[in-house]
This record gives sequence, structure tokens and C-alpha cells, in this order.
Amino acid sequence: MEDLKKKITELAGSVATQYAYEIVDVEFGGSSRKLLIRIFIDKENGVTLDDCGDFSRALSALLDVEDPVPTAYVLEVSSPGLDRPLRALKDFQRSIGKLVRIITKSRIEEQNVFTGRLTRVEAENITLSFNDKEIEIPFDQISKARLEIELK
Repeated sequence: MEDLKKKITELAGSVATQYAYEIVDVEFGGSSRKLLIRIFIDKENGVTLDDCGDFSRALSALLDVEDPVPTAYVLEVSSPGLDRPLRALKDFQRSIGKLVRIITKSRIEEQNVFTGRLTRVEAENITLSFNDKEIEIPFDQISKARLEIELK
């Protein structure tokens, strides 16, 4: 399955480059008979329904030609959403100034769930500001992270 994910990610990346999109994530679901391939895309000012449709049609055509999936599948293309997951350092760098929720693998200052404003990303550390203080969280200690929805 990892080889298939790598191939799908590579093909999706080539389509994304043509449209100036970024591949945020590739997920698999469904059953062994009918695989669900879910691709999350993003771009500078967010993606629209039309963007998802254009990307889906282009990738679908490429998948038909390359034929990397040995079974029937459903292709789903989506935006990562307002509460998108943060997985790579570049995701954190792009989100500086935004409200995030981070769950750590081990306790830091007696807790492992943090919600605060992302203020800095340096080397392998993420800095959050909350409750009038700042805390540095080593990137390798992050178990899960996502943007929090802010209503203004």
C-alpha cells in the first residue's frame, strides 16, 4: 500500500504543479474491492469547488493512462478545510500567526494538549503563545496538530 500511496502522490504532484496547487495529503479508505483515494489540495488563497473538480478530472485522466491502481477505486478531491491538519514543518511555517491545537507524545510542562497562537518555527521547534506565555515544542514530540477555527 505504501508503494501505491507513493505513486498516487507522485502523479497527483505532477498535476498539482500544472495548476499551482499543493498536495496536502493523500489518504486511502474503502474496502479491498473498491478503494477510496482521497486527495487534499490547497493553494495560496484556498481552493474552490471548481478547483477540486478541475484537479479531479486532470488526475483521473492521468490515473486512467498510468493505471497504478489494480482494483476499482473512487477518487475524491477536497480542500483540507479550515481546521486542516499540520503535519510537516512547512505547514507550521505557513500557519504562523494562526490559532493551533497541538497534542504531544509526552508531557511538556505537565500537559500534552496545547491550544495557542503559533508565533515561531525555528529549526525543529514550534513556539506557541497562550495564557500570556510562550512555550517551545520540539517538532519530533508532536503527535497531532491542526488549525483551530476562529470566529471573528
